[in-house]
Amino acid sequence: MLLVLSEEHKEHLGFLPQVESSVVNEFGRIAIEFLRKGTNPKVYEGAAKKLNVNSETIQHGVEGLTYLLTESSKLMISEIDFQDSILVLQFPEELNALLLQLYLDNRKEIRNILSELTPKFPSYHNLEWRLDVQLASRTHPQEAPVSQLKNPAGSGSLKRAVGGRTGKWVYRVIGLVLDAELMNNAAAKLSVPP
Repeated sequence: MLLVLSEEHKEHLGFLPQVESSVVNEFGRIAIEFLRKGTNPKVYEGAAKKLNVNSETIQHGVEGLTYLLTESSKLMISEIDFQDSILVLQFPEELNALLLQLYLDNRKEIRNILSELTPKFPSYHNLEWRLDVQLASRTHPQEAPVSQLKNPAGSGSLKRAVGGRTGKWVYRVIGLVLDAELMNNAAAKLSVPP
């Protein structure tokens, strides 16, 4: 699978051939720190003074490199596909080799950082259900039977994250009201074969 870079990303990465390989390595280190801790304008300003360019150029270069490394790591692109992906940038061979080495050295760490940043979605912990069925009564003979699935009140079966990454959990009881046909379908889906 090849990584497709937009014209904006190509423009941001276009600064890399103008600097030495040690600077590109430093940009790679800054890109990893950017993933861990976020942006740091002081780092960009310090690098800009050393290279005699404006800090926005440094920031765009680091962000472009960050995008290249994170997207490649996220998609687990192979060495050959990574090399083919950066060929469109028309960089010198030694810079392409350096970028490949940056990718290979840091892809596991980048994947670990990205996995820590992913949100925790609600998930079922325990699938014990109580079934309540209300049939038609003499006073309402035309009513269709209504079934209700309820998660038992004290079991805390449904986990739901609250407050983003705070680590707090709230247990909620959920209810589901459905007709007989949907009830049979739900029972078939939820039942575990012996």
